[in-house]
Amino acid sequence: MKAVHSPPHAPLAERLRPGHLGEVIGQQHLLGEGMALRLAFESGQPHSCILWGPPGVGKTTIARLMADAFDAQFLSISAVLGGVKDIREAVEKAEAARTGLHPQRTIMFVDEVHRFNKSQQDAFLPHVESGLFTFIGATTENPSFEVNSALLSRAAVYVLQPLSEEDLQSIVVRAQAIQAIPAIESEALTRLLSYADGDARRLLNTLETLAMAARQENIDPVTDAWLMRVLGERMRRYDKGGEQFYDTISALHKSVRGSDPDAALYWFVRMLDGGADPRYLARRLIRMASEDIGLADPRALRIALDAAEVYERLGSPEGELTLAQCVIYLAVAPKSNAAYKAYNQAKAWVKKDGTRPVPMHLRNAPTQLMKQLDYGKGYRYAHDEEDGFAAGDRYLPDGMAEPGFYQPVQRGLEIKIADKLAELRKKNSATG
Repeated sequence: MKAVHSPPHAPLAERLRPGHLGEVIGQQHLLGEGMALRLAFESGQPHSCILWGPPGVGKTTIARLMADAFDAQFLSISAVLGGVKDIREAVEKAEAARTGLHPQRTIMFVDEVHRFNKSQQDAFLPHVESGLFTFIGATTENPSFEVNSALLSRAAVYVLQPLSEEDLQSIVVRAQAIQAIPAIESEALTRLLSYADGDARRLLNTLETLAMAARQENIDPVTDAWLMRVLGERMRRYDKGGEQFYDTISALHKSVRGSDPDAALYWFVRMLDGGADPRYLARRLIRMASEDIGLADPRALRIALDAAEVYERLGSPEGELTLAQCVIYLAVAPKSNAAYKAYNQAKAWVKKDGTRPVPMHLRNAPTQLMKQLDYGKGYRYAHDEEDGFAAGDRYLPDGMAEPGFYQPVQRGLEIKIADKLAELRKKNSATG
């Protein structure tokens, strides 16, 4: 293992960094026998690619191993810290390696490539096309949205997954094999693996911190109680602006739409646990009440608005209970997207349709001149009609057929709404 060549004072992550492909933990769907990335290593011909996955799953390690496998110069740029100047310098090094006494390929690794703007990403294109270097980008964000299409079309995309608890446990075993960490009791280990949450970097950094604290306090083995005292409040489990954030709010919304209160509560609490702003969640609940429940249960919108107001009055953590109550109500409420669909259809219609004039009988007539021009002539005041309905009157532009935007569903209050509309249409038909 590469670890035996690393000095004892090197960071634990470096001491345990795999020295060859067989030492990589996890990602067997890409690196196992016959899998795509393993075949790329074995082909002898490197190709540009983007490694997409959450933090701490081996993106940098795989890029370094690819350089080793192809005896290539490894150049690394951080998109957070680097810029066009760094790209220019890297190009010069790649050219020097290609034309040197012992010509060598170059692997150009760009960490967090999604942080580069379009012009910075475009700066790589001519060199990728010329074969000056093999481009490997690493990103935690969906490359479909964050990497420009020209660069994306020239690179294979490999999706890396969070490490399983078994994978993380293998890392702990390796750290113990080089005596880098003390023994860890079973309950403490279970908590530690959960805390790492699929992120090897987080696990290794935590192990290093624990090892140092354990040596200072002569702790061996590490117990669960001691671990909790050292770790303090658990770190948040996702980037509040990253893709996992949006995946989680999507899961919450779909659980509410699917009428599963337990799942909805689970994702709601996951978001709170991850540091999401409860006010953001309150806004999303208001949206769900309109989009997925609508007039099937108009109380849902009022409850969502009330929950948002209660949170503003109480704050955290007291106000979060009311938001949770709202989540449960929305999940069990009858569902209808009829209003949502009607609104979208009306928007699409108006966008493609011409500007139809308002019928004369619907126009406002505040002046005598307007009355003389027949503004408002023939308008029937519905409150003066039988049952408050002017049967046979039309309210759409002249010549426009009934579009049928709103189609109530047979759930909740919309059952009664559908019956009411059917009755009114029947009255209209009776007038001829």
